[in-house]
Amino acid sequence: VQLQASGGGLVQPGGSLRLSCAVSGGTLDAYGIGWFRQAPGKEREGVGCISRDRVRGWYVDSVKDRFTISRDNAKHTLYLQMNSLKPEDSAVYYCAAARKPGCSGVDASWYEYWGQGTLVTVSS
Repeated sequence: VQLQASGGGLVQPGGSLRLSCAVSGGTLDAYGIGWFRQAPGKEREGVGCISRDRVRGWYVDSVKDRFTISRDNAKHTLYLQMNSLKPEDSAVYYCAAARKPGCSGVDASWYEYWGQGTLVTVSS
C-alpha cells in the first residue's frame, strides 16, 4: 500500500487549504486513517483520525471545529479540510493508514503505512 499526500502550500492566516492523500495498492475502505503533523523543532502530533466504518473519529483540541477529515473510498482518497488556518498550524502534514478497525489520533505506531508528507505554511 502506498500513500501520496498533496495539497500543501503557503496560505494566509484565516485561509483554507485541503490536503489530499491518494491510496494505491489497497482498498481504502479497509483502512483506518489518520493525519499527523510535525512542525520544525517539535514532535509529531496527531491531528485527527477516522475509522474505516466512519463511526469513530477524533481531532486534537487545537483543530476542532476548524479541520475535517473525510474519505472517498471510491476515489481511494482521503482528505483533510483545514479552515481558519493559524500560523501555529504550519507543519509538514502526513497521512497514515492501517488495516484495522478503529483509528488512533495519538499513537503513530498504530499505523502501518505513511505518506511522504506535504508542507503547509501559514503566514502573511
